[in-house]
Amino acid sequence: MSLSLSQFFASFWTGWTFTWPTALFALIWAAWVISWAVGSLWAGRTVKRAAAWNMRAYRVPIVAGAILLLPWTATALGEQPLWDVGHGGAYALAAATLAGTLFTWWARLHLGRLWSTVITRKEGHRVIDTGPYALVRHPIYTGLCAGMLATAVAVATVTALLGAALIVFGLCLKARMEERFLMIELGPDAYGPYCRRVPMLVPFLPHH
Repeated sequence: MSLSLSQFFASFWTGWTFTWPTALFALIWAAWVISWAVGSLWAGRTVKRAAAWNMRAYRVPIVAGAILLLPWTATALGEQPLWDVGHGGAYALAAATLAGTLFTWWARLHLGRLWSTVITRKEGHRVIDTGPYALVRHPIYTGLCAGMLATAVAVATVTALLGAALIVFGLCLKARMEERFLMIELGPDAYGPYCRRVPMLVPFLPHH
């Protein structure tokens, strides 16, 4: 039994998750995934959901990107990092990853029961334009993009970089679809001025 357990952990903690300090990124994302899953139990009643076939457009690149970013993919392909950021660079990028995940939680808590994993209109849905939503219209996606890109730069494999790029692309698609959905559901008089006032994903950039 001890041998099988050691083999299990050896297969799980492999690649960049087994090497410090890149293992720190795995710990950050594991904590985020677990806490996010628990937090998903706290949400309001869904009134309307976007068409399921529309959701595939952004889910495919996100899932594909996540698979490419996993350490087992790089291990299976025998990949080596394209560069070495060093311990100082890794810790700085880990701090950026942690900041990105904390930004998602700030947005999640600020949104409250209006939050959902998919594109929906919740009971009592309204435009939220305070807190992180005064900086960007989709702060959860902003935090995820920042964290994923920082992780990929630290891991520095081709698959990790491509995976992060696909996730960012998928989140951008989801943000666009969500905005079209909310523009219809909340009305252009309510959601339109917010879109004109606040950038979509990157704070302080020109927006429309």
